[in-house]
Amino acid sequence: MERIQQFFENQAFGVCTKLGEKLNLSTSSIRLFFIYSSFLTFGSPLIVYLGLAYIINIRKHLRRRQNPVWYN
Repeated sequence: MERIQQFFENQAFGVCTKLGEKLNLSTSSIRLFFIYSSFLTFGSPLIVYLGLAYIINIRKHLRRRQNPVWYN
């Protein structure tokens, strides 16, 4: 079960994990919030989720560029 969870977390941008770390909440409760609120509001939290994923991805790439020693 843990391998499946790791697979989806790696493929789903890690948004719930990052939010859980920042807000000191469990990752599963954040995932449930996104799932339930998506059903209740016809998918509008999905836009928020994708926006957060984009921001996290951009930050990750910017942090990599700050340390050019590791590039070939």
